[in-house]
Amino acid sequence: MILLISIVSCAQQGQPASTPTNVILILTDDQGYGDVNIHGNDSIQTPVQNKLATEGFRLDNFYVSPVCAPTRASLLTGRYHYRTGTTWVTRNGEAMRSEETTLAEVFKANNYATGCFGKWHNGAHYPENPNGQGFDTFTGFCGGHWNRYIDPSLEVNGKMIETKGYISDILTDSAMTFIERNKSQPFFAYLPYNTPHTPFIAPEKLYQKYKAQGLSDKIASTYGMIENIDDNIGRLLHKLENLDILENTLVIFLTDNGPNFDRYNANMKGRKGWINDGGVRVPCFFYWKDHLAENQISKQLTSHIDILPTLVDLLGLTMTQTLPLDGVSFAPLLTNDADTLPNRSLYTFSINQNKFKGSVRTQQYRLTITGENEYQLTNLLADPFEKKDIKSQFINIGKFMYEEYLIKYEEVTKNLLDFAPIPVGYAKSPSTSLPAHEGYFTGSIQYKTAHWGWCNDWFTNWSTPTDTMYWNLKVETSGQYKVSLQYACPTTSVGVPIGLLANSHQLESSIKKPFSSTYVEDFEQVDRIVEADEQTWATQELGTITLDKGEQRLKLFADIQQAESFAEVKAVILEQE
Repeated sequence: MILLISIVSCAQQGQPASTPTNVILILTDDQGYGDVNIHGNDSIQTPVQNKLATEGFRLDNFYVSPVCAPTRASLLTGRYHYRTGTTWVTRNGEAMRSEETTLAEVFKANNYATGCFGKWHNGAHYPENPNGQGFDTFTGFCGGHWNRYIDPSLEVNGKMIETKGYISDILTDSAMTFIERNKSQPFFAYLPYNTPHTPFIAPEKLYQKYKAQGLSDKIASTYGMIENIDDNIGRLLHKLENLDILENTLVIFLTDNGPNFDRYNANMKGRKGWINDGGVRVPCFFYWKDHLAENQISKQLTSHIDILPTLVDLLGLTMTQTLPLDGVSFAPLLTNDADTLPNRSLYTFSINQNKFKGSVRTQQYRLTITGENEYQLTNLLADPFEKKDIKSQFINIGKFMYEEYLIKYEEVTKNLLDFAPIPVGYAKSPSTSLPAHEGYFTGSIQYKTAHWGWCNDWFTNWSTPTDTMYWNLKVETSGQYKVSLQYACPTTSVGVPIGLLANSHQLESSIKKPFSSTYVEDFEQVDRIVEADEQTWATQELGTITLDKGEQRLKLFADIQQAESFAEVKAVILEQE
């Protein structure tokens, strides 16, 4: 029934049912609801985003998760992020289970070319990476943030390449190349831009433009990054026009959470990481020239989990086998077949399985949970800025929504692992990098920058014989694996015995050459706080080790005799022989 309705709706809008529609899905990083000019922000210029809104369909009560990776997992699968295995934003807690069916896999099953260009942040290792989750081609990076925005090294289908230019421009160029290559067949292009996420590195001209308005360094850099995104979306639209496929391409724009620091956010309560509206209500625009009515605004409750079923419905796709979806189709809103949706509750879950920090949202009420039996109830129709707690006036409503949330939380976290092991030994990805931030340690070892192991961080303070670092693996294919170490160390560490242990298999080796790492210029406009700087590293092959099929721990240790820094470790690299 859903597919029949969607085909009729498309035909009513003038789209031949036999002509597959291209889709460009644009997701920006840490851009809040208030970071768009049309939402009342007179300090920022976003003419192209304004165009998508005024010449397209605006979903003005659209909700995502409080932080990056959970939003991406829900967007790609139509499921609440805990169901997908995504619990956090680093330490492999961001990884989405490979058995999830993604938007890319749905489009691929419908004979679409699929490409991802930007920040993946749902698993760095095959089969959890973009190429393992349905994308024919990938250009970007898989972690939670990138250090270099100018002349960055980027991953292209599993291989690192050096590039020239500003990162968002490069990602847009890659997407346009993909679009031109596939202009005669249907395509799905996913552009998860990594800006305006920190570090604060905007194109200098745009940064100076906003500084000249008297804005702070942080806001000027952030707005410069957002305007650069706007320029790049404009370039995409021009490319579609030049290829004469604009009218056959649906462009969707949304962001992954609220703003990453306090700035204009349309007076909503909260920002990134918060479970209030300021942290999870974001812009969402559907632009499909001559097929969707212009300048339509819906206040209906919609969410990232709805995108997958909506696209299947709207475009008349054949639905592949998926795990049970949480989202619903809002295609009837887009095609004017309905102006309301059935009553529903939307759930916001916090990160790291914090059971008593979450919220429930209906069309009228929001329940914000801050602790066990501790919550605030607000009527968002009368109090959109969440200023008045009405739980004492509506005791039964608050109690019902609280219990409803607890039931849903238990359902979505059932059989959930804290941090999944790292997949190793797939034929389509014979080399696996085990970065420090996905590892664990004992003894005096620390992370260089953040105690929890933020993306791109490394191990330091390795100084005693009892210090170890280890990674939890799930090996697909048993056999011999070549091991390399990405490191920096002083001369005194050369020749000191080091070893790796996995089950009963051991590798003994030593570092042959000292290496002093150096800082790589990143052109940031505001000093970073929690993110590790970009450094240079040496790489040395240590030998081979046998890895058994299944789950196991790979432990790195050294026979250190003097109490001083032995080595800093960026990663261990495994390559199947």
